Amino acid sequence: MADYIEGKRPIIEALRTQVPIKRILLADNAKRDGLVEDILRKAKHFDVDVTTVPRKTLDDKSERGSHQGVMAETKPHAYVDITVIERAAEAYAEENGGRALVVILDHLTDAGNLGAIARSAEAVGACGLVIPNKRSAKVDASTYKSSAGAIAHLPVAQVPNLVQVMARLKERGFWVAGASEQTDDVIWRSNLKGKIALVMGNEAEGLSRVVKESCDFLVKLPQMGEVASLNVAQASTACMYEWLRQNY
Repeated sequence: MADYIEGKRPIIEALRTQVPIKRILLADNAKRDGLVEDILRKAKHFDVDVTTVPRKTLDDKSERGSHQGVMAETKPHAYVDITVIERAAEAYAEENGGRALVVILDHLTDAGNLGAIARSAEAVGACGLVIPNKRSAKVDASTYKSSAGAIAHLPVAQVPNLVQVMARLKERGFWVAGASEQTDDVIWRSNLKGKIALVMGNEAEGLSRVVKESCDFLVKLPQMGEVASLNVAQASTACMYEWLRQNY
């Protein structure tokens, strides 16, 4: 089933952040206001097809009834095979003094968090993201928005088994660090130099037991306030920048 973005401003934002769009559906009676004209200009610039359809077609496809006479049909995200990330990491390590970062997300459920993590991962030079192919957030329009388009420049692999991927990375010289509150090891006292696979857990439960047991070591961010923990996207950013600091 196709995914659709509804409404003028959300479609403008989707085009701006390079969400892969298959086509734009424009109601035959849509008012050609400034926002619609902006959509048409951006669609032409990005070579996105615009199809005029009866308004009832949009009414039938709309889930929220907020299409404003225009909807965008998105393309499925182009996930990569895990070998693409492995090769990218090896090449990056060769060019950058042996350092490389791969980020593994253990069944995150919020696509917005996925996008925010992707934005930080791209910023620090991570070689890719790894997510499960079931019971996990996938890359969608909200991911592109929360990543400010960075997700388009970062390889993402969907895999059936995270533990197997962790084992593969270990064979290629990676140390696997899991972020967990259930450890005494503060991250900036841990050795994150070189090739690191950073594993972040689910928003509610953290790392699953089997993933946690497969990590080489666990790290945590210190907490000085009253709040129990940071949002997973914030925590991921802090951990990734500590990796960058140690390897800079």
